Amino acid sequence: MPPLRIAVTGASGFCGSVVARAAAGAGATVVCLGRRPGPVGEQRYWDATRTPPDLTGTDVVLHLAAAVGDPPPGRASEAAFRAVNVDGTARLVEAAGGRPVVWVSSASVYAPAGPEPITEDHPLGGMTAYGRTKAAGERLALGAGAVVLRPRAVYGTGDPHLLPRLRRVVRGNRALLPGPDISLSLTAVENLADACLAAVHWPSGAYNIADAVAYRRDEVVGAACGVPVTHVPVPLVNAAAAVLVAAARVTRRPALLSRYAVEQLTRPVVLDIGRARAQGWSPRRSFRDFLADQPA
Repeated sequence: MPPLRIAVTGASGFCGSVVARAAAGAGATVVCLGRRPGPVGEQRYWDATRTPPDLTGTDVVLHLAAAVGDPPPGRASEAAFRAVNVDGTARLVEAAGGRPVVWVSSASVYAPAGPEPITEDHPLGGMTAYGRTKAAGERLALGAGAVVLRPRAVYGTGDPHLLPRLRRVVRGNRALLPGPDISLSLTAVENLADACLAAVHWPSGAYNIADAVAYRRDEVVGAACGVPVTHVPVPLVNAAAAVLVAAARVTRRPALLSRYAVEQLTRPVVLDIGRARAQGWSPRRSFRDFLADQPA
């Protein structure tokens, strides 16, 4: 049989580029869709906010194009995220027709939870424009029969989001973190890429994707930043976040610190990955592997 022709949206981004390379490495013919070229295969321009994607000649769609981040609060940010994460999804699933679709979502869709592991049945309730619009996009994708993957805090070489944010907490050769240490799930980008390729054959539904074990926040931040950790009272950090968010409303630039960012660092979020494991997927990379690969 000829190799699968796999369309990868958002292939110029951090996660999308890793997934596109993994698909090519697995022997697939890759078609990269996005506003910028992907790392391999055929390139097709697609602006998710304007037009349906050209999926001509493709067999499978791995959808990673998304508006991401923690933007300034307000209607403009919500509309910009909705244009990609919801309206773009509607265009994608219509263009996909009967093709299998793997739609990469986020654990940011979940409502706040306690310390127990979060299963896919946990209520949704995103706290930000990103979380809310990803949840709305999910509903469209699941309604069309897609497989939805929910990674949390994806990291890896070239990561433009998680690790730079962690390094911002360093002050005076110490990492200042709010409140006591907590447990949290992280997702190596290679584990997400493996899941994207495997999920082509999974039943429609939502699946948590994370590393095999939960980590301790202080250990991760200390190792990533190479400095010791000092705990700061949560009310003090929340007060600073409120000031920075108020300033962001005026400047219309992302706040250096937000209440959501504080919540991410103070609320335990551990994903139950049993549903994905039951399909035969298993995470092969860990944060320790990532650190070992970094130059000295």
